[in-house]
Amino acid sequence: MTPRIETIDEKKLAGKRMKLSYANYRIAELWSGFMPKRKEIKNCLSTELISLVVYKPNHFTDFKMTNEFERWAAAEVSDFDDVPDEMETFVLPAGLYAVYDYKGSSAGSSSFFQQIYTVWLPASDYVLDNRPHFEVLGDKYKNNDPSSEEEVWIPIKPKVV
Repeated sequence: MTPRIETIDEKKLAGKRMKLSYANYRIAELWSGFMPKRKEIKNCLSTELISLVVYKPNHFTDFKMTNEFERWAAAEVSDFDDVPDEMETFVLPAGLYAVYDYKGSSAGSSSFFQQIYTVWLPASDYVLDNRPHFEVLGDKYKNNDPSSEEEVWIPIKPKVV
């Protein structure tokens, strides 16, 4: 389970957001509010969707199922000139990411993420960076389907020795 390491440029996103926790994970509510409106976004750069999470700096060091975070359902846009009503904007900062190709339904994702955070990351030359985490949901993404595919982007920075 080795990721590819990529640096991205800043990205502009338009979408909807909610405060969630893993104890109160209403992600279906977020996406059901976004999907009917996504066709109103006129300046999308692709058909891919972005599922983005903004964690508080201590989210993982003091992890509890009740820790709140901000989850976005969004699309990358060329600019913020024509954002539909009821949508907000977000600037994803440039940075270094560990990128994983995930295949399977969301049912298997907790062991997948546990492997990243407890095995790969501690053994790597990187530490978690305090920037948004996100998934790219492209043409092969099928919600809760065992054949679904998506990219998982984990923000990292080199370990200081």
